[in-house]
Amino acid sequence: MFKNNFILLMIIFFGQLIFAQEMDINKGFQLLEKGDFEEAETFFNNYLKTDPDNKTAKLCYGRAVGLSGEPAKANAMFNALLKEYPGDFEIQINYNESFLWDKKYEEAKPLYKELVAQYPENFGAVLGYANTLSNLKEYPQALEIVNNAIALQPTNESAKVSRKYIKLGYANAFVNQQNYEQGLQYLNEIFEDFPEDKDALLNLANVYLIIKSTEKAKETYKRYATNQKDSITALNGIALAEHIGENDKEALRVAELAKEKVQVVNDAKLTEQTLDRYVQALIWNNKYAQAKTEIKQLDIDYPNRDWVAALKATLGMYTANFKLSLANYDEILGRDSTSFDGNLGKANALFASDRIIPAYLGAFQTLRIFKDQKDALSFIDKLNVQFTPSVEEHVAYTFDNGNNVAFSSNTNFNIPITTKLQTTFSYQFRTTENSVTLNKASSHVLIGGITYKIYPKTNLKAVFGINNSRFTDQSYTQPILDLKLQMVPFRLQNLDLGYQREVQSFNAELIEREIVMNHYGLNYNLGTNFKLGWYTQLMHTQQTDDNVRNLLFTSLYYNVFKKPEFKVGVNYQYITFQDQVPTIYFSPSKYQALEIFGDLRVDFSEKTKFMLSAASGLQKVEEDERTVIFRAETGVQHQFSKRWSGNVYAKYSNIASATAAGFEFTEMGLKVKWLFLKEPFFYKKIKPNDL
Repeated sequence: MFKNNFILLMIIFFGQLIFAQEMDINKGFQLLEKGDFEEAETFFNNYLKTDPDNKTAKLCYGRAVGLSGEPAKANAMFNALLKEYPGDFEIQINYNESFLWDKKYEEAKPLYKELVAQYPENFGAVLGYANTLSNLKEYPQALEIVNNAIALQPTNESAKVSRKYIKLGYANAFVNQQNYEQGLQYLNEIFEDFPEDKDALLNLANVYLIIKSTEKAKETYKRYATNQKDSITALNGIALAEHIGENDKEALRVAELAKEKVQVVNDAKLTEQTLDRYVQALIWNNKYAQAKTEIKQLDIDYPNRDWVAALKATLGMYTANFKLSLANYDEILGRDSTSFDGNLGKANALFASDRIIPAYLGAFQTLRIFKDQKDALSFIDKLNVQFTPSVEEHVAYTFDNGNNVAFSSNTNFNIPITTKLQTTFSYQFRTTENSVTLNKASSHVLIGGITYKIYPKTNLKAVFGINNSRFTDQSYTQPILDLKLQMVPFRLQNLDLGYQREVQSFNAELIEREIVMNHYGLNYNLGTNFKLGWYTQLMHTQQTDDNVRNLLFTSLYYNVFKKPEFKVGVNYQYITFQDQVPTIYFSPSKYQALEIFGDLRVDFSEKTKFMLSAASGLQKVEEDERTVIFRAETGVQHQFSKRWSGNVYAKYSNIASATAAGFEFTEMGLKVKWLFLKEPFFYKKIKPNDL
């Protein structure tokens, strides 16, 4: 009897012990399900001390180790279990997944492929394979495999989430290839699984911003704004859309509203994003002093932040303080060498600093990190266009109220050898005739020139040529010369100093007289950060007929708008001649002109541009009565392709010229430019092989 009771008690004791262990392991399962991986690791480590051969506990321990931050250790544990239990599916699938935790997707791919081949109906294996392919950016196959997983379990949310991220990645790949329609299609498909999904909406809005479909971008941001925080994110996006849509005043108004709203929201990241957009909007609106003050405070509140450094760099770019920009982009790259803003921003700052090769290298580095990135590719294209050999043909037809008619053509080859050395070769032909006197003349000019960059923003230009002029049965040949030193002595300033030897060729009478002009000149332009500018030209001319001319032209102008570009201003011109020879050419002892002008430049599209410039005022010749002057020019330029462009124009003027006061002059012309090579001579030498 005692023996039977003892056996019964032992059965009950061990049964309770087993039940307690089952209860304990269930606790570990719950920890894993809740994501408390470190606690789960501790739990299963202790559990295995009491039951060291429990395969399930070993698997759970491996998962806890891997998901708590030690994927390599977990991988080794699963590998050991596979040797102990060869062919075990649960161990194999956990082993495969451990490669994903360690971001070793290439190693995981063949393992999942083999596992799916063995167990094509196993949901976990199929979904794991899809996620592996997605991480390898093999989106077409990843989408096919994840659809197979969903077919196995149509209501499984995990599989639908995976499909969402595959489509997000696939859409982004199409956008990087500038196949925007396909990208938009995959983003919109996400809404079938997750109506009004936030990630999809933000990506959708971003694509609309890239293609400058700003109204659709704003509509998408409004869809995103379903709660207080998301409304602020939407306002930040709408502000950017307004900027891209060239409505900077509205961009600032929206950014100010977002800034006001974020003050009552306890979200540090959103607050930083909103303050960032607000200062950007200040810069877009030329409120540089206010932006500078805000940035100083941000530097105190958020020290050593990349976005604050990026704001400083942006302010530097807008105010032509490129040293400031470079210093801050270097600071960003010092913290994160893969920063997009840091790499491409620095490339732009280097280009603005006239350091062309380093600018190229910065763009190439951006493309290494962000393959096929549109802005980086566009930046390289911009550099290539500037340095690709080209030929331009310019033909013009002119007539004036002095019965002179002229036709001219100029064929110009521009051949950059390096970023420092550019060469030009041109042939100019001009024929002119007076319908009353029947005088005819023509000129042929052959020119070769070089421009050498002594150091950034300091160029020396030298042009040498021969002018051959013919009239009736006579001709003469004269050398011509143009020397110029082009400098940027200080920020927002340009200074040109030059000498030019020119043969007068405006009409037949002047060509016949073989008048050579030696010009000694200075051109100076002063820009500001408050839209005002001042341009001045001084010229002293000594002529071979022993006459001397002095000229002063000065213009004070104001940039009213950036888009469309519109500026207005006042011009003043003062000319004196040492000798008065009115029967030969206009040569007053004193000439003055004062006029107001406007200059408008509009982009009809990315490829078509329009310009209209007009000026009117009064001119006074010596002691004569003042007379009204008017001049205007208009033109349309179109970019037919990356290598072909054309420009048609017309201009009229009745301002006094080299012929006479009361002179009226009209010209109509056509310019065609062709980049006859695909890329600069030096491009292959600097372009990395891995791009």
